[in-house]
Amino acid sequence: MRRLYLDKNLQLVFGVTLMAILGVSSIIPALPDMITGLDITPSRIGLVIAAFTLPGALLAPLVGILADRLGRKAVLVPSLFLFGIFGFACFFARNIEQLLMLRLLQGIGAAPLGVLYGTIIGDLYQGPERGRAMGYNASVLSMGTAGFPALGGALAMLGWQYPFILPLLAIPLGLVVLRHLDAPEPRSGGSFRDYLAGAWERIRTRQVLALFATTLMTFMVLYGPIVTYLPVLLHQSHQATAMTIGMVFLVASGFSGIASFLLGPLAERFGQRRLLMASAVLYALSMILTPSAPGLWHVLPPVVCFGLAQGLNIPTVMTMLATIAPMEQRGAFMAANGLLLRLAQTLAPLVMGGLYALFGMAGVFAGGLACAAVILFLAIFWVQE
Repeated sequence: MRRLYLDKNLQLVFGVTLMAILGVSSIIPALPDMITGLDITPSRIGLVIAAFTLPGALLAPLVGILADRLGRKAVLVPSLFLFGIFGFACFFARNIEQLLMLRLLQGIGAAPLGVLYGTIIGDLYQGPERGRAMGYNASVLSMGTAGFPALGGALAMLGWQYPFILPLLAIPLGLVVLRHLDAPEPRSGGSFRDYLAGAWERIRTRQVLALFATTLMTFMVLYGPIVTYLPVLLHQSHQATAMTIGMVFLVASGFSGIASFLLGPLAERFGQRRLLMASAVLYALSMILTPSAPGLWHVLPPVVCFGLAQGLNIPTVMTMLATIAPMEQRGAFMAANGLLLRLAQTLAPLVMGGLYALFGMAGVFAGGLACAAVILFLAIFWVQE
């Protein structure tokens, strides 16, 4: 069996994946210093994130269509250049208005990246290799999610602007992709109307809708109980410091990366449907055990469960979608999945915030448990191998 993670094309996709998450994860440690440096209120700092993520939500369908009709490189390479140029330009922003405009433009460059890395993996590999490649890529994503905040925090010690040096890496990556990425491109024959009709015909099948619903529930759990309320729980119930909270998330990312790296052999042995079922059970255990943990150390087992669930769930869903979609429509499939992901990012804090207001922290994790139950139901009754 060849060492797939050493394949040149997959390593270039790894670079694109890291750029896709760099724009948020690397600047998180600098946000408090931005409040001071830009002389703004804490209530406005969230705009720095929202301005970057908004284009991804708005442009996801267009990105998928363009990637299918014009080709992957034709969309990917200019996007990397936009991301790098306007991301670095944020270094020179002198007020919040300038920064938000530059973040919006950087977000336009970032919007295709999260769609295209899964699309290109689907184009490059078939059968078991596709699942292994998706798993390796998810492992790289987990490492970046864990490592970029530390790197950004070290740079932020020099000043809040310094993490914005990192997007410059996208420019040489774009040049290397342009010259060395050897991936098949879709044939854009046929009318645009036929393309849309064919994509819609496949998207509205029971299997695809079940996978889309799984993505929605997965990221409701991630951005509700975990990202938004786990830090609050750790601070309120266990007096955890910011550094301790960061280490807890590092544990989750580490186990997510391990599960993702082993995804290919696990899928070949147990099947993708069973991996989705296992992830749902692990999510449920995490939601049940976390709020009742009597001490900080007791939080780690449910956090490990959550990390393993993420590592099994997300790349499995992407692999199944990439397998169902023909190359000429794969970009549209991944874009639709990305749109639901971003919808969950928006809805989860609002829905879980409502549950918190009504029922307290127990209500938040009960909401996460309900999402896990939906994932399990879909895996058992709707998803097919």
